[in-house]
Amino acid sequence: MKETDLTDILYISYYWPPSGGPGVQRGLKFCKYLPQFGVQPTVLTVDEKQASYPLLDPTFEQEVPEGLQVYRTPTSEPFEYYKKLSGKKEIPYSGFANQQSKDTMVDKLFKFVRGNLFIPDARVGWNKHAIRKAEELLQTGKYKAIITTSPPHSTQLIGLKLKKKNNLPWVADLRDPWTNIHYYDQLYHTALAKRLDEKYERQVLEQADAILVTSEDTKRLFLNKPASIDVDKIHVLPNGYDKDDFIYPSKPPKDEFLITYTGTITESYNIDVFLKVIAHLLSVHSEINYQLRFVGKVSDGMKKRIEKAGVLGITEFIPYVPHQEAIKYMMESTVLFLAIADVDNVYANVPGKLFEYLASNKPIVALGPVHSDMDRIIDECGAGRLFHYTAYDLMLDHMTQWSRAWKINPNLDLPYINHSRFSREALTEELADIIKGLAKRK
Repeated sequence: MKETDLTDILYISYYWPPSGGPGVQRGLKFCKYLPQFGVQPTVLTVDEKQASYPLLDPTFEQEVPEGLQVYRTPTSEPFEYYKKLSGKKEIPYSGFANQQSKDTMVDKLFKFVRGNLFIPDARVGWNKHAIRKAEELLQTGKYKAIITTSPPHSTQLIGLKLKKKNNLPWVADLRDPWTNIHYYDQLYHTALAKRLDEKYERQVLEQADAILVTSEDTKRLFLNKPASIDVDKIHVLPNGYDKDDFIYPSKPPKDEFLITYTGTITESYNIDVFLKVIAHLLSVHSEINYQLRFVGKVSDGMKKRIEKAGVLGITEFIPYVPHQEAIKYMMESTVLFLAIADVDNVYANVPGKLFEYLASNKPIVALGPVHSDMDRIIDECGAGRLFHYTAYDLMLDHMTQWSRAWKINPNLDLPYINHSRFSREALTEELADIIKGLAKRK
């Protein structure tokens, strides 16, 4: 395909390498594959020296496509003041996973300030810089559409402003719910702040030409908002896996039944049933060397739960590692464990790591709400089983069967998982069709 045949778009994202995390991967993989389907992105992001990244993964910089134009702007954010005043060295994680189990008065004060003075979020200070640079780029006349991706949801207000002024097709990619995110109530919003946040959310939903969400349940959440939204403009494009990332062969240990969890996990993830099942298996199957491994950020409160369950002695905690290393840990496991927070609107939560779990061909044991999107995907792909947070007997029976199978053959890898529709390439092709359709209508 000739370069002149490509549809140029402006892709606006706060998170970009060297930032780490699943949000970075989504945009990075879209930009990798879009030219293959006739769309050429230009990226507008924040200056990495001024950005407030909770996670860093410099290895992602190696994946930025050669020749991709990336423009970076300054930003104006309060996080340096936060670190100085709070005495904390880290930026808060999503869901406050790196915060204490119980808020101190200082924590409560900072969350109140965050929830009421910085709406929709504390990265809104980037907007004026990003809008100024975007306007400069749009004046060239080469761009046929704009994509804004969030969180931070303040990025969507950039798209809203550019849409009003330039009248270009605008795609709002909402990777997470907005005012329904599971930690929203932790921000101590006043009624006035909440109304303003809801107003911004409604304006984005109404005025974007297309909306991308990562699950059917998130789509239902947005359609239930008091807003005038065309159901046909909301497209479900889940996170996925990139086949190019799976460079390591499967090497399940022969002398251990090793269960691995990757990613962030806090007390809001109710995994007590899982821990109870493991404790029981330890007591009745002394001939099996069970091991648990958590790769990523584990809150102190969760570590205390693991200790209370009596399985701390078989548990290894590995801090956040680069993405490729996390995949290597997956491929060197017997079984993969997955859980989502036991909170309101949890049906809308489909973790990005689910799709990489699928691509590993490892059996998955999961905790979450039955009949949710995550439950459906695991079942349809034949990749394992999801259990409700209270389903002790069912999970114990399932894990006992796996344990018996392991004693016969310690390699429990699945022979086939029907996951090809979740490849980054296939999902990007869907996005390209949406973009080109909007560009033609314009």
